[in-house]
Amino acid sequence: MLRLALPVVMAELGWMAMGVVDTVMVGRLSPEAIGAVGVSSNLFMGLVVFAMGLMLGLDTLVSQAFGAGRLEECHRWLLHGMVMSGVISIPTTLVIFAITRQLGGWGVDPAVLALTQPYLDVLAWSVLPLLLYAAFRRYLQGMGVVRPIMIALIASNISNLFLNWVLVYGNLGAPAMGVRGSAWSTVVARVVMMGYLGLVIIRRERNRRPGLLETSWRIERAWLQRLIALGFPAAGQLTLEVGVFAAATVLAGRLAPVDLASHQIALNISSVTFMVPLGVSAAGAVRVGHAIGRRDVHGAETSGWTALIIGVSFMAVAALVLIGAPRPLIGAFSSDDGVLRVSTTLLQVAAVFQLFDGLQCVATGVLRGLGDTRTAMLWNLVAHWFLGLPFGYVLCFVANLGVAGLWWGLSTGLIICGVGLLVVWTRHISAEKRQAGLA
Repeated sequence: MLRLALPVVMAELGWMAMGVVDTVMVGRLSPEAIGAVGVSSNLFMGLVVFAMGLMLGLDTLVSQAFGAGRLEECHRWLLHGMVMSGVISIPTTLVIFAITRQLGGWGVDPAVLALTQPYLDVLAWSVLPLLLYAAFRRYLQGMGVVRPIMIALIASNISNLFLNWVLVYGNLGAPAMGVRGSAWSTVVARVVMMGYLGLVIIRRERNRRPGLLETSWRIERAWLQRLIALGFPAAGQLTLEVGVFAAATVLAGRLAPVDLASHQIALNISSVTFMVPLGVSAAGAVRVGHAIGRRDVHGAETSGWTALIIGVSFMAVAALVLIGAPRPLIGAFSSDDGVLRVSTTLLQVAAVFQLFDGLQCVATGVLRGLGDTRTAMLWNLVAHWFLGLPFGYVLCFVANLGVAGLWWGLSTGLIICGVGLLVVWTRHISAEKRQAGLA
């Protein structure tokens, strides 16, 4: 599990690092710049995450086909994933451009809004490479090939850091583009991710039999329908989870710029810790899927519980760090006294939900390995949108607890979702064992 999980964890941290680098690089400009990057990035992911989530069906389909030794079927799933990425990218990009034009009526602070719109307009051009990267990644990951994913994220982060330095501040003779320059550096970094994984797939498949080019390139409706049937609930779950934090960021945009900047900083830090269970979740999905493909229920159970233990153990350590050393973490983003004070409070709230955030994340992955992508979507809908976010709104704007109240609401949703999905996993694996005659 660790051999598979560690490169994926590094890839997830690399993915998160791009957002952190953008925030740090524009943080020297103003709190409004931090807020603008935060609002733009969260809105972008809130809109794009559903399209990316459709590719999560490949986790189940490719891993189970690979576990059963059906390599040509893996190739076919890659092809259908690429087609779906290309088709979905068009309406997704158009929606982002449309949302950008409507931001003026959302109540966002005018100074933040003036920087948000140009950043989001540029970021929209990264939709297609991002979706193709998602398809390539899920294909490789489903077969247990994870090292190239890590390398792709390292290369893209180097590119992003360098171009931020050049374009944000106008180094090496380039124009000083501010937050817009940061957006363009992110677009290029995502093209790098897509291109590298595409080259890895071509190189790996040259000597395979049957090879990728020997596979039928015919697009079949039934295959797309099956990918959507698994990917749609997984995309819904991911959209609901990411979307609730995007919605919270928009709500935080109604507060003072210091509160919004503190929210964004605390969200970046807690998102970095979340990348570890997210990587473990992906590894757990692959390991469980391989076991199910070869009809090894005991192996699926062991892989699932191993992933859960690793994810929760790490988040316990992360919680202690957030409680014990908040100031050095916040200081990497801002030296503003108001931001330091509010961000410290938010990290204390984040420490409370770390265990449950890791639990719900890994449980979602191991359930996906079993082929259940619907249950996690339903639990996220109820826990985050019906309970957590409304509760946070009341605490923030009615009880006047400010952005900390918003975070207590999010924490409530994560606790409910984590406990619920753990119970679901236990029941599912018990049912699999009874069906196999092992219980």
